[in-house]
Amino acid sequence: MYPDLNGKAAVVTGASKGLGAEIALRYGREGISVVVNYNSDQKGADDVVAQIQAAGGKAVAVQGDVSKEGVADALVQAALDHFGRLDIFVNNAGLEHPAHTHEMTLENWQRVIDVNLTGVFLGIRAALRHFVDNKIKGNIINMSSVHEQIPWPRFAHYAASKGGVKLLNETVAMEYAREGIRVNAIGPGAMNTPINKEKMNDPAQKAALEEIIPMGYAGEPELVANAAAWLASDESSYVTGITLFVDGGMTLYPAFMNNG
Repeated sequence: MYPDLNGKAAVVTGASKGLGAEIALRYGREGISVVVNYNSDQKGADDVVAQIQAAGGKAVAVQGDVSKEGVADALVQAALDHFGRLDIFVNNAGLEHPAHTHEMTLENWQRVIDVNLTGVFLGIRAALRHFVDNKIKGNIINMSSVHEQIPWPRFAHYAASKGGVKLLNETVAMEYAREGIRVNAIGPGAMNTPINKEKMNDPAQKAALEEIIPMGYAGEPELVANAAAWLASDESSYVTGITLFVDGGMTLYPAFMNNG
């Protein structure tokens, strides 16, 4: 637990399930008031809010497609309206739609880029406007992936979006470091989330997945939430511009493990 987080307020995008939900729940346990953003899963978002409130925290669910102009600004305003402040903005919302590159439609490509990259930019911009205008040493956390570094066939749009997040994250961190605004990313590996449910439930696919993880197993979502709490806290006050990989070693070229 990080005492300095108690009483702060955060926006977490895409927080109705998966990693976003775990981050929101962890923030609630830290005493952070949370704007739980969702696009289509209102029930999931309401459940997250209810869990935070049941534990004595504050939270509100706010609908919005983060790829659209004005939504991120509305999320900032929701934090101010409900909690009177905003300290942390987590750009977590993301999606993937696999397709061979030669068969990928422009619509498929554009939707992934719009949410995973443009949505992050819009969230960063909205948070920066509030932090800069009010001289707040705020904190921005962007959800990247091991695929900002590892190529992924059939996911050209996803890998491109996360590669873009990497340099967007680093550039903005450099640009606003003198204002005391920290900007970092988290790069999850294979996590036991709803998006990987099919793989985790199939023994053959699960074994193949674990083979490319040096630690030998998929991570649980709370491990990413732990990283998000640390990056938001004063414990990481001298950290900006990084991607913190939470991946069991996936970025370590595991094919070479037994070649020594």
